[in-house]
Amino acid sequence: MPELPEVETVVRTLEKQIKDEEILDVIIRYPKTINGDLEDFRHALIHQSFRRFERRGKYLLFYMDDVLLVCHLRMEGKFYIKTDSEPVEKHTHVIFQLKDHRQLRYHDTRKFGRMEILPMDTDLEHFHDLGPEPFDDRYNAEYLKEYCRGRKAPIKSVLLEQSLVAGIGNIYADEILSASGIRPGRSCARLTRKNREDIVENTRIILAAAIAAGGTTIRSYTSSLGVTGRFQNECLVHGQKTCARCGSAIKVKWIGGRSSYYCPVCQKS
Repeated sequence: MPELPEVETVVRTLEKQIKDEEILDVIIRYPKTINGDLEDFRHALIHQSFRRFERRGKYLLFYMDDVLLVCHLRMEGKFYIKTDSEPVEKHTHVIFQLKDHRQLRYHDTRKFGRMEILPMDTDLEHFHDLGPEPFDDRYNAEYLKEYCRGRKAPIKSVLLEQSLVAGIGNIYADEILSASGIRPGRSCARLTRKNREDIVENTRIILAAAIAAGGTTIRSYTSSLGVTGRFQNECLVHGQKTCARCGSAIKVKWIGGRSSYYCPVCQKS
């Protein structure tokens, strides 16, 4: 699943390629991709232009002239930019016909991705109960302590909760805990202040590095817009057989239904 760095990469790349381009038509080939009435969705976007590109957690935000287009890629969603003469692939579910004879095509093998139209002034601070962004000052050691108060859940599961902090997924949660020397199954109730400070600091360091590297191509994610993620070359534990630091065999544990990679030597706490 694309996580924050991958979504940020898509947003930045689309901004370079289609900023100020006008939509002449919207072709919906899989209706369930759209939240709400299909014709309302189409008419809200026709003759609108892409003006501003932002991200909230794992959501892509396209600010048009008068409306906000929100998209979540979920498991397999990807955007392609093609000319309108190129053949349309099987799993292309939404096509935005642009004025310059190009098409922005949404492709989704698993069909889990969703799009919706919202008012321009939508309050995104608490959108879908999302927590603060990882680079927001509100995300700090004291905030993490309060969030975990009265809970005993594994810290790996807690980091994946989008209500804690927006945008962290399985890959980066493993890397954050690896850099912090904390095992994924450790109860969040047993974290020390130093643990919490390390988690917050390493969240920012690792996500910033991943954004700079264009995300990761681990599993099925590759940028369909000509940007190949390189962060997989820097992963210490996720998807690895041996620890990049000490050479010990990486262990994999299932926590909350997700695979969790960790080094039993480097992650002792």
